[in-house]
Amino acid sequence: MQTRRITITDPVGLHARPAAQFVQEAQKHPCRVILMAGDRSADAKSILQVLSLGIRCGQEVVLVAEGPGEEAAIERLSALLGGEGGSPSHDAAACG
Repeated sequence: MQTRRITITDPVGLHARPAAQFVQEAQKHPCRVILMAGDRSADAKSILQVLSLGIRCGQEVVLVAEGPGEEAAIERLSALLGGEGGSPSHDAAACG
């Protein structure tokens, strides 16, 4: 099992377009992927579940991948969220 903590830096949070890109990438991986925000969690392969988390700028999330290909999944998905190994287009100071 691979786990990574990521702080969302997009000023509008994880809204429709980036959430859709995130879910599409998650669906490419055979492992189970969970996105956790606070005390709530979502199947990262479900756009409705991911959007229901209401993730905002500056919020810390936990990404968990378990199963075949978990390392590749955690790297690619955390990069999309702006985490370690990613190239975020915003920084946490933009949250306001």
